Formats: sequence, structure tokens, C-alpha cells
Amino acid sequence: MFWERLYLGMISMSRQNSGKIILGMLLVLFGTGAWVLPGLSGWVQVFAQGSTVIRIAGSTTVLPIVSRAAERFQSRHPSIKITVNAGGSGVGIHGAGTGRFDIGLASREITPNENQRYASLHTTVIGRDAVACVVSSEIFHAGVRTLSKRQIGYIYLGKITNWKQVGGPDRPIVVIDKETHRGTRHVFMHYLFGNSKARAPGARLVTGSNNEEQAKIAQSDSAIGMLSIAWMNEDVAGIGIHEGGQVIQPTLDNVRNGRFPIARNLNLITAGQPAGAVKLFIDYLLSEEGQRLVAESGYIPIHSPHAVSRVAGSHSK
Repeated sequence: MFWERLYLGMISMSRQNSGKIILGMLLVLFGTGAWVLPGLSGWVQVFAQGSTVIRIAGSTTVLPIVSRAAERFQSRHPSIKITVNAGGSGVGIHGAGTGRFDIGLASREITPNENQRYASLHTTVIGRDAVACVVSSEIFHAGVRTLSKRQIGYIYLGKITNWKQVGGPDRPIVVIDKETHRGTRHVFMHYLFGNSKARAPGARLVTGSNNEEQAKIAQSDSAIGMLSIAWMNEDVAGIGIHEGGQVIQPTLDNVRNGRFPIARNLNLITAGQPAGAVKLFIDYLLSEEGQRLVAESGYIPIHSPHAVSRVAGSHSK
């Protein structure tokens, strides 16, 4: 109600050529920081004169790192304001390519089609991660602790539909897929089928962000899904992948040493080489302090002693 009365008052006064008075009052009320003003087409975020705004959006895997970094960075650079939003890797890459965002967040590699469409895209790697095949804790504790690549693929294709077919309880499998533009799905499907856009006819639910999928799996007692290893917890268990006669667990150590097969880079995408305030922020993320934030978020800093030897879903030669 406060904003409604304030907005109506502004309209009334602007008709009397006194709009500048209200604007001055707002600047006094809200100081030099950012504030929100109701516009004719919705709420508009307005920053104090002289501020530089960095617009960031994309992958919910990369988002926790960048959000933490933005908070600390802004405290030291009060004239630079940073907005961080989700949306998925595809949204981040598209937004960077079209100029909608200054930085796009992506938990996968840029595809050849995207490189062709947005010729100037530049990638900065700030950390490393992996995608785990995860199950509800009830299924894990019932004995399903490893699956082969083929078994996981058959589950997503709908050829395996009950947990008893893979040594678990007699219970239908709740298969959870992700939206097609999500980086996690891109990497996971590329590993399973060699096609990042592969369909999953066995899926019963489609989720978006990591926290949404994590919640759906935790709420179920018979679900399977795909998540960043940083999002596993006591209710959402990562299972080992049986590959090449051995079981490879989804651990940070196995990502570091290159054994885990679904590893990936965490990327910042810009239109061309970063410059100005954008470069200043990216340099902060690459600094010792910024890399500590990567580790605190559950991922692997790029300056780790061991590098990822293979990146799932990479289209580079």
C-alpha cells in the first residue's frame, strides 16, 4: 500500500510539473544504494547515478559461487552493483550472446551451434564439478548403491521401470528429468547417450533448478535423478557408476583425478574478452579469495593441484 500511494502521488505531482521533488525525496530516503520503483509495466530496479551495473544470470550450479562473490565484491566496490539470477545454462549463454546479460553462467560447454550463432562468446573457467546420478535415500539404503551406464540409460528410456530389476525393492522407479536447456541435463545425457538433447521417455517428472530437483528426490522414496555433486545430502544419495570393471564413486577426489566420467567445468560466458567492471569481478573470482568461495560452495577450484582430465559434454577437439 505504501508503494501504491507513493506511486499515485508521484503521478499526481508529475502532472503538476513537480516530479523532480519526489525523485529528490526518494534519493534522500534510499541513499546511494539500489531501490525499487513501480513503473507502468511493473517494478523497475533503479540504481543511484554513477553506479555501474553488472547483470548476471544462468546456471543454478554456478549461481551459489557467484552470489557469494557478488556480495563480498560489492562491499569493497560500492559503485558497482551486481544482479544475479537463475534460469539455466542455456539462458545464460543466450543472454550473454544477445547482450541481455553481461555475464552468463554455464555448467556445460558452449555447443558448436551456439558458437556459430554468437561468434564472439568467451569462456572463463572458475571451477570444476561433476554430475552425479542420485537416488532417494530409501533406495540407497535398500541396497541400490551402484548402477552401470547402461542401467541408468535404460531407466531413462523406460526399459527398466522397477527397482527390483536392478537389485532394489519391488517399487516403481520415479524418474526425474530436467528442462532441456539445463546444463546438468546436457552433460548427463551426453554421457548416457552421446546426445545432449536425448529424450527421456521413462521420466515422470521434469524439474528446473538444482534445489527443485533435490527437493523432489528427497520427498520421494523411490526416485532417481541427476544433480551436481555439491547438492547431494543425507536425503539425496549419489550412487557409484559401474564402468570398465570398477565402481567409481561421485566424490571430489575422483573428479580431481579424472576417474569420474561425468566431470565438467563451471563457466562464466561473456561477449568477447571481459573488460571494465566485468573483468574486475571475474578477476576477483579467479583470485585466491574467490577460489576459496568456489571450494566453500562444494566445488573444485581451478588452482587445485589436480586438474580434471576429461570434461563431459565437451565439443572441443
